[in-house]
Parts: sequence; structure tokens; C-alpha cells
Amino acid sequence: MDTQQNNEERLWNYIDGSVSAEEKKVIEQLLESDAAWKIKYKELLEVNELIKSTDLEVPSLRFTKNVMEEISKLHIAPATKSYINNKIIWGIGFFFIALFVGFLIYGLGQMDWTSGTESNITKNINKIDFSKFFNNTLVNVFMMINVVLGLFLLDNYLSNKRKSFRKEA
Repeated sequence: MDTQQNNEERLWNYIDGSVSAEEKKVIEQLLESDAAWKIKYKELLEVNELIKSTDLEVPSLRFTKNVMEEISKLHIAPATKSYINNKIIWGIGFFFIALFVGFLIYGLGQMDWTSGTESNITKNINKIDFSKFFNNTLVNVFMMINVVLGLFLLDNYLSNKRKSFRKEA
């Protein structure tokens, strides 16, 4: 691989005319005797002619300024404090707190409160089987409905915000 790169470099130097007279003779002898050198030389000559024949596009002198002017026309995103609504954060927090309180009320409603003394109540709290809460179809349906309603509410709020944002822009 290194010899191939070295050969290409020698051919490029030969094409550019930046080789010594001795090196020039050696390369000319290789071009006459070696078919691989001839093929590579023809390829490099074609590339050299292609490079010389095409004009490279140069950006205008005002290119950077034009780009910066176009960017300045666009609406820059405001700081996060201005587009994160605290009401949404409080709403999400309230949703999770309400869900937790709902589970707590449901669990306390499932306990048998008629069993007697205070010590029996503490013993019964330790015997609560939480698998009843999460395997109950009613609780699962309640949770899914709350999640879907919460997502609808969030989508509605964000679409209204997006519409008002577009009207301002």
C-alpha cells in the first residue's frame, strides 16, 4: 500500500514537473516498461486535466454577511423560563399527588376497621396484600383513564401554546 502511494506521489510530482532530471528519466523508463505505471499515469493525467478544466466556485464576498442576515430573520428560541409554564409543572405534580391519595384512600377502604383494638389495626396494616391493588381491573382501568386524560390535556394545552406562538411570529 505504501509503495502504491509512493508511486502515485512520484507520478504526481512527475506530472507537476517538480522532479529532478534523474527521477524524470527513471519514471519515463517505468512508464515505457510497466503497464501498471502506464494505467496509473493515464488516470492521474485525466484527473489533472479535470482539475485544470473546471473552475472552482468561490463564494461571494458577502456570503457570510448574507447567511447571518438570513439567520437574523428567523425567530430565535426564547430562554427556558419564558416557554416552560409553571402551571403545567404544578398540574403534573397535582395529578401524581391525586393518584397517590386515590390509592391511599382505596387501600384504607379495603381494611377491616371493625376488628377491635388499636394494636389489631397496626397488625392488620402489616398484613395488607398490595397485589390486590395492582391486580384489580378497576384500579388498572382508573389509572389508564387518568393517564389518557392527562395526555389529552397536555396535548390540548401545548397545541394552544403552539398556535399562539405562531400568531406572534
